[in-house]
Amino acid sequence: MNNPLIKLSQRIGYVFQDESLIQLALTHRSKGNTNNERLEFLGDSIVNFTIAEALYRKFPQAKEGKLSRLRADMVRGTTLAEIARDFDLGEFLLLGSGELKSGGYNRESILADVVEAIIGAIYLDTGMDSVQERILSWYKSRLDNLSEDAVVKDAKTRLQEHLQKSQNRLPKYDVVEISGQAHDQKFKVSCRVEKLPEVTMGIGSSRRFAEQSAAEKALKALGVE
Repeated sequence: MNNPLIKLSQRIGYVFQDESLIQLALTHRSKGNTNNERLEFLGDSIVNFTIAEALYRKFPQAKEGKLSRLRADMVRGTTLAEIARDFDLGEFLLLGSGELKSGGYNRESILADVVEAIIGAIYLDTGMDSVQERILSWYKSRLDNLSEDAVVKDAKTRLQEHLQKSQNRLPKYDVVEISGQAHDQKFKVSCRVEKLPEVTMGIGSSRRFAEQSAAEKALKALGVE
């Protein structure tokens, strides 16, 4: 194993038997057709299930809706990107020249995706027990400090609940513009709330991140903390 992979293994606490899997997990689609998107798809399902089970056991009295919101907060892109930064995964990414020039190694969506891809790779390498052990290790401090009553909801959820509580219509999100190359797209999304005289705008590297940004601005305009 070469030095970069030794360093990566030490950080994530796992040594791959099949090194080609971790190489694939680190390869962004901007690098070519052979990339980590399929592993990301697999890892997304595994982390959702693993965290769902952990929350089910940690909060035996919590209702389904509460567990769903807790899980959403734990597996959202921002949290996964935080985990990636904990391990400085950006320095190991295999990116195309466009992503390298634009700082893709620090882009939240790319970092979140690579964590899911590594999870998928570990599963294929040694199975479910190994990957769940790693996921729970990476999430240990977050799970230990998680309170059922102190869950932080994302901006879209908070905006929706605020409007429902005041018996207003739900917000309407529209993609206003998509710019950039396929490997480096920027989404501009509007959020229309009846109580506000103007729409709010959000920009992000995915539609999801742009919608969250627009919702956050709507909350501020409404004076909701």
